[in-house]
Amino acid sequence: MFQKQSHIIPARVSDITRSAEAAARAIPPSFPLEATVAVNPFLGQISESLAMASARLMRVAGVRITRSPEDYVLSMHQGEITETDLAEALEASTDPQKPAGVAELKEAVSAHGDDVTGPLPTIADLAAASTGIDWPSVIEKTVGLWAAGHFDKGQALWSPAPGLDVFAAWRAWAVHDLTPEIAGLAGFCAHVSNAPDTAQRAILRASEAIGLTEAAAETAFHRLYMDLGGWSQHARWQLWQAELDGRSDTALTGLLAIRLIWEEALLAHVPGIAEDWAEAVRAHAAPIEPSAGQVALAILQEAADRAHQRKLAHALDGGTGSAGSKTETDRPFLQAAFCIDVRSEVFRRALEAVDPSIETIGFAGFFGLPISHKAKGSDVAEAHLPVLLNAAVETTSHCDAANEHEVRIAARTSRAWGRFRQAAVSSFAFIEAAGPLYAAKLVRDALGLPAKPPKPDPAPQVVGGLSAEAKTDTAQAVLKAMSMTEGHGDYVLLLGHGGHTTNNPHESAYHCGACGGYTGEVSARVLAALLNDPETRAGLSGRGITVPDATRFIAGLHDTTTDRVTLYPDGLGAAHDATRGKIEAWLDRAGQAVRTERSLKLPGSTPNTVSARAFNWAEVRPEWGLAGCAAFIAAPRTATAGKDLGGRAFLHSYDWRADEGFATLELILTAPVVVASWISLQYYGSTVAPDVFGGGNKLIHNVVGGIGVVEGNGGGLRPGLPLQTVHDGEKPVHEPLRLSVMIEAPREAIGGMLDRHPEVRALFDNGWLHLFALKDGKIEARYRPGLSWCVGSDQAIKA
Repeated sequence: MFQKQSHIIPARVSDITRSAEAAARAIPPSFPLEATVAVNPFLGQISESLAMASARLMRVAGVRITRSPEDYVLSMHQGEITETDLAEALEASTDPQKPAGVAELKEAVSAHGDDVTGPLPTIADLAAASTGIDWPSVIEKTVGLWAAGHFDKGQALWSPAPGLDVFAAWRAWAVHDLTPEIAGLAGFCAHVSNAPDTAQRAILRASEAIGLTEAAAETAFHRLYMDLGGWSQHARWQLWQAELDGRSDTALTGLLAIRLIWEEALLAHVPGIAEDWAEAVRAHAAPIEPSAGQVALAILQEAADRAHQRKLAHALDGGTGSAGSKTETDRPFLQAAFCIDVRSEVFRRALEAVDPSIETIGFAGFFGLPISHKAKGSDVAEAHLPVLLNAAVETTSHCDAANEHEVRIAARTSRAWGRFRQAAVSSFAFIEAAGPLYAAKLVRDALGLPAKPPKPDPAPQVVGGLSAEAKTDTAQAVLKAMSMTEGHGDYVLLLGHGGHTTNNPHESAYHCGACGGYTGEVSARVLAALLNDPETRAGLSGRGITVPDATRFIAGLHDTTTDRVTLYPDGLGAAHDATRGKIEAWLDRAGQAVRTERSLKLPGSTPNTVSARAFNWAEVRPEWGLAGCAAFIAAPRTATAGKDLGGRAFLHSYDWRADEGFATLELILTAPVVVASWISLQYYGSTVAPDVFGGGNKLIHNVVGGIGVVEGNGGGLRPGLPLQTVHDGEKPVHEPLRLSVMIEAPREAIGGMLDRHPEVRALFDNGWLHLFALKDGKIEARYRPGLSWCVGSDQAIKA
């Protein structure tokens, strides 16, 4: 019944293999739920413009990656996008297909802007149209059922074919799965059994059997990867992790082979679709070119970005804020270093307003410490650092030997109890026998009453300790990166952050992205202990960084859902209790102000009920996370202090005059800016293309394998942000804009760093990010593709 393998020439093998690799690289990774971090869904398209990426993703996923034409038209009618914005965006476009003028731009949007053609059909799509059997749904459900077991991270009680690679494991499953044959695909089990024994050979055979040409292969493979949805992205994450460790991974290749075997079988089963499929292959082989509508929508997105940049420039030009009255000789009583997360912008502004002796600082929430941490009672190594980096410091919060043993016994007992509750047979007896014992807990949770907070883990310790030189090296690097080599306050708070939600699989998405999806508690506590260490202080003094003897560093955690701050006075001593109480009172006052501001944006909230959302197991919007993020500003605090940026800006403290060799500038551009771009573009993608890059509806989520969610009882894994994260039920709450990066540093230095890092430069050259140079807190120049600048504040906003 099915076609047999034919002779494949070596050149074709090489071309098909390269196409498979390129298609795999076009897929973004999706991180598991235990440590979710935002990922740029267009990671594989950063070498292309927005219009070109739109054309590619329309071909392979049938998705538009800009706002709808109606949304842009509404923004124009409401005056948010002005005629000037349109004209400037049109002038800045380098696309040869761009309209001649603003009138022609509007006409192109009206005539072609809503041309959503859908993806090119797969063989499964064509077979479904021919037979009336929904083969794409059959594939999604059968592959999804197998993948949920194969990729499981401990949720399931057993895993099929453990230890096998993806392709071998699927074959072992599929030869016994009668679902395809029951659906009408007779002989499928035998076809799988007769398939080549490796994924690469299966890809080559199936490509030959379905007549896939070398020119068509890359986007045809990309189309199949997109068809597999979140499973492809999870496999891409496995490859990402493997490459960080200097290894490789074959999961993506295996998934492509699986999907091609289905295509091969269906084409043989429904030969009447051969000509339609040949037409699809020819379409895949054609060069990708954006349509007139896609070019016009990309220009309108540029106009929307510029409309926000006008407002941001006005805010920055609004004069000196409340902190600007301090002189350079003033020594603050309290300095509070926050993560650059946009939610911190609101708290920093509120805290500085509490007392003039308070100064705030912004820095990446892992505080420059690439930590691999093992929590109390656990041997699981948690990567508390940006996913772009490898861990270099190992820490642990393990107790002393006796207490650690008790903790582990309790943990094993809890796991055994959990498995007993979930097992196929015992779960029924459990409900009957133990259900009444949970009555109090059910009532408490139903009423949204907070449980007694757990005691914090013991202070984290560096495994094996650090030498005096290593302590000094680490502290010096961190303080320089934070622009904190002088002027230290009496007390310095190092505040990590994390969210608190109940009954929310995506809880880690509210934590710190710079900490790999964990809270910033560990990083803050490790750094505070390091900077309070007398050996560290002595070493710093020898290198010209003098921290006053009286200065004390205190770690803390900012709960972004409740806006309450917990301090960890590890080793601080009772002599500081009174001052700590004063600082906690200041933090409480600031938190109340922040809750008042946030309540205006949270549906159904008042300042007094904002915190309660963290404990409500039915709350689908405990907070807005980073929705609204639109700017990244690296500059001295004087540039932004006292200016209301609406909780939409990542604020990184940076003084280029103290940056020897611009090492910190390089770090900012290659780490925090990239992480912020991933966050911004994930919110963008989940807003404009929720069906492909969004996490679906929280109300019908089911957790699968501990790695992700599906909607309902099976099918495709849903990556990205859930609908309720970016939408209030009536309209989007996140305005999809590309991040505007503003850095106060010499243009030559910024350009030099971009020249050294082409992968970062591509983000700016191809329009995925905007870049501005600041001078004295004001916009001085706008970056243009090709390492050029448009100088002058007015011209920069216009360019």
